[in-house]
Amino acid sequence: MNAARGVKPAAVPDPEAAAVPLPPEAEAWLGWLASQRRAAGLTLQAYRRDLQALLRLADGRGLATLAPHDIRRFVGRLHGEGLSGRSIARHLSAWRGFYRWLVRHQGLAANPVDGIRAPKSAVTLPRALSPDQAQALLEGEAEGLLEMRDLAMFELFYSSGLRLAELAALDVGGGLDLAEAMVTVTGKRQRQRSVPVGGKALDALRAWLAAREQMAPADERAVFVSRTGTRLSPAGIRSRLALRARQIGLGVHVHPHMLRHSFASHLLQSSGDLRAVQELLGHASIRSTQVYTHLDFQHLSQVYDKTHPRARK
Repeated sequence: MNAARGVKPAAVPDPEAAAVPLPPEAEAWLGWLASQRRAAGLTLQAYRRDLQALLRLADGRGLATLAPHDIRRFVGRLHGEGLSGRSIARHLSAWRGFYRWLVRHQGLAANPVDGIRAPKSAVTLPRALSPDQAQALLEGEAEGLLEMRDLAMFELFYSSGLRLAELAALDVGGGLDLAEAMVTVTGKRQRQRSVPVGGKALDALRAWLAAREQMAPADERAVFVSRTGTRLSPAGIRSRLALRARQIGLGVHVHPHMLRHSFASHLLQSSGDLRAVQELLGHASIRSTQVYTHLDFQHLSQVYDKTHPRARK
């Protein structure tokens, strides 16, 4: 999500501090998360950075010796460095999980992070394209292999509400079933879900897969490949989507998660079925999906303001 206006940008971390090795108990926790909880690589990287921040703030003190008043002081320092409440809350979540593990597995007496909360941040809603903007982004004929690939990617994003990592990881003969018009992906915490693929996306995918061998070597499994024939990276997908929005003069910066937001909000506006949207997005909790009810209300408010004779003074 975009940072709220008025929130200071996060302080740039010291690269030398980030290189300091973590203590053995921290490495053991990360290893446990990888082996027992099957945490994703990006999740482990984020937790490692959060523990590096804790180590920096502790300034040489052992992490197992820290008390609640130390954690409160660290929260104040992070806030003073310009971190938003949301970023500090993420730090606290990682620290809390680390200390919970120490309590259960290494005999620590108490969790010093329990009961400590981050400063409140302004509530921000995810930005979504309007249906007309989504149509403008996806309409038109593809000219050349790259545009054919891009159109297939963007149609699938909007059609099925995939995460960026899920789309980048798709393999030929893997989770994409054009005959059944379904795509099966592995999301956060290794949870699998199957999502329908719309007709426009199916047409675009069939066209791309028929031409894909012109860019991909025979042993490459990725559905979406780069100019060099290797799997297209998330950064590459993000760059191509932003370029497409600029080329058609859409007037807004479009990132992959915006297409996922658009999928969810447009589906909810049409169906009103929050539980179905939750399942399609792969959210473990309905609370994560409820943000789209605010987007839907925002849409209804705009319709009211534009059409009701007594809406405006």
